[in-house]
Amino acid sequence: MRCPYCADNNSKVIDSRETSDGGQIRRRRECLACNARFTTYEVVELNLPRIIKRGGVRETFNELKLRSGLQRALEKRPVSADQLEAIVTAIKNGLMAKGEREINAREIGEQVMDELKGVDKIAYIRFASVYRSFQDVSEFRDVIEGLEDSPKGR
Repeated sequence: MRCPYCADNNSKVIDSRETSDGGQIRRRRECLACNARFTTYEVVELNLPRIIKRGGVRETFNELKLRSGLQRALEKRPVSADQLEAIVTAIKNGLMAKGEREINAREIGEQVMDELKGVDKIAYIRFASVYRSFQDVSEFRDVIEGLEDSPKGR
């Protein structure tokens, strides 16, 4: 592993631990050249399905794009970084569990809304308003009324 401080290729592992969700291994390393310490994460690389966009264009799944959309919806909301990561992980796991080579972007959007609905209702409304391209206040009202009618758990 290349040291981020001096770019030397020699480092040793000081400590290894699984993350709380068990999906990654966190390794503390020490550079043998400059003695700097840094952390790396090891994850299993799995093939996620290609995404079929509205216009029929196909693109590779982009986790950064997913995370960015979630961060915009969750901006200034009382949701921790761990909760955000749990949502991203749940969505990725859901995609991999389907076992499909391609998946419609609409399905991912619906899964994102389901996850947000259980975490933060305001973030859910924010995401839904952009995702569903709300045109007027009545569409917001319909979503809010749907939330008020749904059971407290979800």
